[in-house]
Amino acid sequence: MGPLIDIFLGVPNQFDYRIPAVGLESCSVGPSDDNLLAMNGLPISLYAPETVGCVVVDSQGRCAAATSTGGLMNKMTGRIGDSPLIGAGTYACDLCGVSCTGEGEAIIRGTLARDVAAVMEYKGLSLQEAVDFVVNERLDEGRAGLIAVSRNGEVACRFNTNAMFRGFATEDGFTEVGIWD
Repeated sequence: MGPLIDIFLGVPNQFDYRIPAVGLESCSVGPSDDNLLAMNGLPISLYAPETVGCVVVDSQGRCAAATSTGGLMNKMTGRIGDSPLIGAGTYACDLCGVSCTGEGEAIIRGTLARDVAAVMEYKGLSLQEAVDFVVNERLDEGRAGLIAVSRNGEVACRFNTNAMFRGFATEDGFTEVGIWD
């Protein structure tokens, strides 16, 4: 089997690096008024600390996934997001591990995390093909992204938002991080 691979996704509760700061020539973080910054068409001040997810595969091909979220500010009382719903925001099986972030209702409606494994199993798609299919075809009008790792050590991510913090590391020391495409 391949080397141990960790993939992380997360966004800190700080300046929204997903929105390129055009015209800022200094090292500042940009405008201090949160209402000037927008994410998915909404003021950044509506968002709480966001999702942190991790998917891993060990040297024997066993996959695991974990997802945690700060949730959406001003959410309806009793709202349950996608993160605690196995199959929606997080899922792992003998094929892959998947962790999602984004608009929870859309992720729940599409059961995105489970769908990645399902299309790998039933359509015979590779991990990246399955991830692309799920985000492009199964995600309705919502905005979301996901990270995934297969039992063979393949790494995949896809998002339909402005950007998504992500990174991965292998047992041999290789690391890669990304924000935008």
